[in-house]
Amino acid sequence: MIATLSGVLAEKFNDVVVLDVNGVGYAVYVSLEDYGNLTQGEQVKVYIYEHIREQSHDLFGFISNSNRQFFELLLSVNGVGPKMALNVLSVGSADNVRQAIANGNVKYIQQASGVGKRVAERVVVDLKDKVGLASTDLEATGIFVSENTQDEAVQALIALGYSSSDAARALANVDTSLPLDERVKLALQKR
Repeated sequence: MIATLSGVLAEKFNDVVVLDVNGVGYAVYVSLEDYGNLTQGEQVKVYIYEHIREQSHDLFGFISNSNRQFFELLLSVNGVGPKMALNVLSVGSADNVRQAIANGNVKYIQQASGVGKRVAERVVVDLKDKVGLASTDLEATGIFVSENTQDEAVQALIALGYSSSDAARALANVDTSLPLDERVKLALQKR
């Protein structure tokens, strides 16, 4: 089993990098975030997840061990394979993806190539309590711009099935001086 690879980054193409380890070139799939942080010609170390099947032997690499562990957590979701898990990690930074899962933001996860609504919902439901983040005040994270999440109208929309960020977005241009029921009604009309 390969745990890490250290060598010179020889090539970069699409979502694959070639790592030259003492004259042997290993093709390693990486997320978009890691792809952007790796520089050709530099010495690098990547944490490896091996996926061995009858027809192939694929390597998935991560600059940080925590991202590799998050990748493996994504693989624990029924219906999510290595390439799909990598696509989910490529939607944004790993921290943004974790926060989206913690906050139940299915639409954010759906942005990943090959991920439909059902799989995105399964990812959120299965991992919401496992991603190591509590659902937090979205403004404090800096990930989503939102109104005050303690707002009763936001809470009402969340109770109706909206994610925190979708509820805040729906209420963004609704006058806060209106009565609660009127604000919720206007936000629902935007959908």
